[in-house]
Amino acid sequence: MFSQKMEKILQSSSENEKRWVQESYQIAATALAEEKRGDGTPFMSHVVAVSEIVATEMRLMPDSVAAVYLHEATRRNSNTLEEYRRLFTDEIISMAESLNRISQIKPKDTGLQAENYRKLIVSYSRDPRVTLIKLADRLEIMRSLEMFTKSMQLKKATETLLLYAPLAHQLGLYNIKSEMEDLSFRYTDPENYRLITNKLKASDQERRRLTDLFVKPIESGLKRARIKYTLKSRTKTAYSIHKKMQTQQISFESIADIFAIRIIIDSAPEREKELCWSVYSIVTENYSPDTNRLRDWITVPKENGYESLHTTVITKDKHIIEIQIRTKRMDEIAESGYAAHWSYKGVKSGQGLSSWLGSVKRLLESGNISSSINNLDSAINEIFVFTPDGDLRRLSPGSCVLDFAFDIHSNLGLKCSGAKVNGKPASIRDRLKTGDVVEITSSKNQKPSLDWLNYVVSSKARAKIKQKIKEEAGKRAQEGKELLERRVNNWKLEFNDEVIVYLLKHYKFKTAAEFYVAVATEEIDISQVKGVLTAREKEGGLPEQREPFIPAAVKPEKPGMGAQDYLIIDEKVNNVGFKLAKCCNPILGDEVFGFVTIKEGIKIHRIGCPNASRLFDNYPYRIQKVKWREGSSGHSFQTALRISGYGDEATGQQIMEIINLLNISLRHFSITDLKGKLEAKLQVSVSNNQQLDKLIFNLRKLKGVKSVSRISI
Repeated sequence: MFSQKMEKILQSSSENEKRWVQESYQIAATALAEEKRGDGTPFMSHVVAVSEIVATEMRLMPDSVAAVYLHEATRRNSNTLEEYRRLFTDEIISMAESLNRISQIKPKDTGLQAENYRKLIVSYSRDPRVTLIKLADRLEIMRSLEMFTKSMQLKKATETLLLYAPLAHQLGLYNIKSEMEDLSFRYTDPENYRLITNKLKASDQERRRLTDLFVKPIESGLKRARIKYTLKSRTKTAYSIHKKMQTQQISFESIADIFAIRIIIDSAPEREKELCWSVYSIVTENYSPDTNRLRDWITVPKENGYESLHTTVITKDKHIIEIQIRTKRMDEIAESGYAAHWSYKGVKSGQGLSSWLGSVKRLLESGNISSSINNLDSAINEIFVFTPDGDLRRLSPGSCVLDFAFDIHSNLGLKCSGAKVNGKPASIRDRLKTGDVVEITSSKNQKPSLDWLNYVVSSKARAKIKQKIKEEAGKRAQEGKELLERRVNNWKLEFNDEVIVYLLKHYKFKTAAEFYVAVATEEIDISQVKGVLTAREKEGGLPEQREPFIPAAVKPEKPGMGAQDYLIIDEKVNNVGFKLAKCCNPILGDEVFGFVTIKEGIKIHRIGCPNASRLFDNYPYRIQKVKWREGSSGHSFQTALRISGYGDEATGQQIMEIINLLNISLRHFSITDLKGKLEAKLQVSVSNNQQLDKLIFNLRKLKGVKSVSRISI
């Protein structure tokens, strides 16, 4: 039932302690018998692993282990805890209740701010062991992160960096803190994690050689002084190395203190300080110390119980090495926190443990924990923001509310009117930071403006804003053109290029599109235009009216429709009258317009075509309103996409799987991977723009994909 380590602990426990652990285990095993983890293994394996961390790594007493089992058995229904009150102490029941309440905390409740999270933990329980058990639970999750989905891996890893690693650091659980950071780093920034870990492996042999040379004179001095000792070499974690590289803007090779030498002394309690300073003297006799980096946590230990003497020395070869000097007792506390004290001393309780648990409580009730995450955003070149449901989105540093809205969906970005950030109202231009929970508010009347481009930072947002502004300008220009043409025809006057050129000169506009927009927005009073044209006609400057050109293949949808009405595109899109423009490859369902060419009839373009602005500006009189025939089907349209972001060999396979899943015909596919930066191009055959939108939506959900855009074939 239990591991060897747990059995050993139970052997030295009282009969009541054994009974608490055994009965709580059976309760949990029965309640969770049908539950599975993400990889199909029994959920009880997680519970057992957490209890072992609590008992063997945090060195808490069996009552804390019992609280773990009861919590997991009742967390979905805390009321059932009352059934077990007669079997366990009030302390055990209270810890389980507190853990159940903490498990219900969602990102939207805290804004994922460490300060808020700490306050909730304190308000839910005054027993500091609850916090330690919660840390053990998260540590086990991080060790098992491979079984989660990619999005959940990123979410859990980010929460761990924001909340749990700083908490472990403040409580003196340095091993747990370091392991959490490295595991989080592995999933939040896998490229840099691999880079640093590979460099550490490559330089391992050189560090060992340097260590052997460095410790020889120190070992000789320790033997002469008859000091019993143990030497350990500690290499910085990948995360701490990366953080230092980012904050100091230096390379891996420029970091001087990648590893430290730890001298652990076997000492009686009354001689600890004396022997530590004796060892310091031996070290400084052989190497030159940097007195500015001397840290004396022996005379005045840290509040979390940490005791050690740190110094940095310089060798003759100019190598910089950190030395940590401590006793075995101090090392136990440094490795596992002050809860290790009772284990080291061979007792089950004592003033040391009670004192430390009291200091944990004081730390939780102070405001110091949040300071550990101040530099998180600078250590990772992205920020992590959450939706109210807890879904995580990765954004570039400096992103604002609008960037977040466009990251979720382009249409939401275009209609975004504001947001609630951590429950408080925010404008569309407010900057976001890691851990923010953002709820977008939208309005159907909202439209993007050029001003938006001044504060969005993502390429996706900028591209969509520019595209929509062009589309809106094109629509307004078309509205103005139609209005003007209708009025001119009603006035029995000519409407042609010469008329437009005259009006542009008269009203001092550079392009026809600008003039049409002014007409549509009533900047120009159209009734005054009649007077201008009538005066011009009297001067004899207007040629006689000509019939507009309409290709023979284009027929009105209903009898009586005039040349100013929509021309209908049916499934015979490639006949002599119509051709789909190659520059934008319109497909069924796209918002389109026609352009009357000299030799090729009408070419159909998307409103968002790169050439649309030029055509509207230079040839407004050759623009023709068109639309797809309702119910058109059976035709296949070819289009091309560009995918940009970060990925590896697996990304290409994932793209293929999405295409196959949607039953889309793939015509061409190429992918380029340059130092982790991915760019893929694919040409597909689709039946309409709805099918294409579904493909784009699924591609954008892939991990690492930054943008998916349509391009010309």
